[in-house]
Amino acid sequence: MMQKPDLGYLFEPRSIAIVGASENPGKVGYKVLSNIITDGYKGKVYPVNPKGGEILGVPCYKRLEDIPGEVDVASIVIPANIVYDAVMSCAAKGVKFLEIITSGFSEIGNVEEERKIVGLARQNGMRILGPNIFGMYSAGASLNATFGPKNIRAGNIAIITQSGALGVAMMGKTAVENMGLSTIISVGNKTDIDEADLLEYLVKRDDTKIIMMYIEGVREGERFIEVLNRTTRIKPIVVIKSGRSTRGAAAAASHTGSLAGSDDIFDAVMKQCRVLRAETVEDALAWCKFLAESPMPKGENTLIVTNGGGIGVMATDACEKFGVKLYDDMPALKAAFSPVMPYFGSTKNPIDLTGQASAANYNTAFGAALKMESVHAVISLYCETAVLDAGEFVPILEGRYKQYHVAGKPLVFCLFGGRSAEEVVKALRDRGIPVFTDPYEAVSCMGALFTYSRNRALEPEVPEKVELDVGRINELIAKARADGRRHLFPAEGRVLMEVAGLPIPKSTIGRDLGECVKAAEDIGYPVVMKVVSRDILHKSDVGGVVLDLENQKEVIEAYEAILYNCRTRKPNAVIEGMEIAEMVRPGVELIVGARRDPSFGPVVMAGLGGIYVEVMKDVSFRALPLGKRELTSMLKNTRSYPLLLGARGEERKDIESVLSAILKVGEIISSCPGISDVEVNPLRVYPDGIKAVDVRVMLSKGEGDAHE
Repeated sequence: MMQKPDLGYLFEPRSIAIVGASENPGKVGYKVLSNIITDGYKGKVYPVNPKGGEILGVPCYKRLEDIPGEVDVASIVIPANIVYDAVMSCAAKGVKFLEIITSGFSEIGNVEEERKIVGLARQNGMRILGPNIFGMYSAGASLNATFGPKNIRAGNIAIITQSGALGVAMMGKTAVENMGLSTIISVGNKTDIDEADLLEYLVKRDDTKIIMMYIEGVREGERFIEVLNRTTRIKPIVVIKSGRSTRGAAAAASHTGSLAGSDDIFDAVMKQCRVLRAETVEDALAWCKFLAESPMPKGENTLIVTNGGGIGVMATDACEKFGVKLYDDMPALKAAFSPVMPYFGSTKNPIDLTGQASAANYNTAFGAALKMESVHAVISLYCETAVLDAGEFVPILEGRYKQYHVAGKPLVFCLFGGRSAEEVVKALRDRGIPVFTDPYEAVSCMGALFTYSRNRALEPEVPEKVELDVGRINELIAKARADGRRHLFPAEGRVLMEVAGLPIPKSTIGRDLGECVKAAEDIGYPVVMKVVSRDILHKSDVGGVVLDLENQKEVIEAYEAILYNCRTRKPNAVIEGMEIAEMVRPGVELIVGARRDPSFGPVVMAGLGGIYVEVMKDVSFRALPLGKRELTSMLKNTRSYPLLLGARGEERKDIESVLSAILKVGEIISSCPGISDVEVNPLRVYPDGIKAVDVRVMLSKGEGDAHE
């Protein structure tokens, strides 16, 4: 395979050809060419159309091969059925990058044609952006090679979007919000160039300070995770992902030919990679603008200044939601703010200047907060009143914002009211000042900034490693495969736990009633009895489990009851015997699992276990590899974590052993491609250890299970 060209040629091409350029203003080929010419691109522009002649005053070539000079980028805007021929022409010409704006490929099921095009491009050392895109804008080259709006404002925010229509809309929205872009680039079907490729390039660009992505599906997730981890240590990334709901995921797949995957796993992986995930496009754009323009805070003590108690309480609630720490040194606050407010105001945080506050009161309060070294950020709230002229606010807020910026203190405003307040909001936004009409919007920006600040301060972790006897595990897999099974039997699952070093209850298999009675006597009462059948995976669902058997009589009764239940509810199941196991003592019941996710590869799961795991859904996910800090964070993300700390006077449980168990089941998935899922439920946790009570192991589809 030929060496890939540098992405610098895509973002700053010396020349660009528009294959399918048109003189019809209603055609995409006209709009792309017009944008390139009118938005200041200084490189060479080559329109290509079989008619030849001239378009927009630029000579038009009948064939790509007729262009006299080199072509770095070809923007292809012709019908899908002739794109392959155009790609052949690009190969003959030695074009480096293809921007295939044309739709009609994998997003509508035309996968084969898309693969042919990609294969041809790779054979000839060309890279593809798209297909099914709106193009790209690059401020570094003054290049607007899109069919979106003209006159995009240059700046330091990069946007990568999988949706073309949404991307075009965001171009218009950023103009309204006075946001400057270093690039906005559409990836569409991601046949070749994807988000990871673009991140690796943009993280090195001095003109890009923050990166925003709209994602519908992830491919090559393990590489994506690696690139995200490297990038977020240098620059913040804000992500919006569609496909949270079942119907939304289906819509995303039909839209771009990609799978949305599990949203729970996606969300966990984004947090693990220190990516800021926004709920809405509005939030994402607001966060990007705020992070791109605000100084990094020197600490986390935040102050709210308001003239209304109600809006102050709303902002306080928002601070808790978005992780903003409110400064609570009451003596210091009283000393600083008592001189600047009415006697009936409040010097607690929020600082309430009351509804009688004037612009001068606000200005003095801003000055007092600016002088306090122990205050690191300020959220200013204003409710429109008859006392305060909102118009007086503009020069005060603008001046104070600049002072805070120089001092390295983030400052955000919220103005709520009628027409005059809205006019102030518009005037301040026109000046590039972060101002909102809702306290939650203002606080969420501050929360995003603090989250990024905390994430950036985290030291990189060295992943924990576990040694496994992979050969022995592959013997279990091979035996099951030879038997035509996609799962391991309970006895095989116990062997797997032993290989991984996870403690299990004493257990044996009884083929008949006599063997079951003898096994119970050997293990010692109380014992548990479970049906053994390749046809019954969820034993408790069919009455195939009986607990706490105290004597021989109860063992006999349980044997007969399980046989009756299984033959009644699963009449076709082949019953091979009963598993007799020690009745483990009570403890906190967790579920610990690992699986091979179709998007992100090996992932681990932990949370509240037992029979209600699917009802409670109190679980947390992480992608492998993992360090101890991230493993601990994974457990802390569950609502049940306090149970491990020793709730209601109980002893603290052995959390270290739980972390070790998560790593071990994760290593099974990582090292053994023949296994797709491992689930230990319940994992009983005690103050002095753990015990893997039950394990379920599923095998991967297909061949290639051996692992050297």
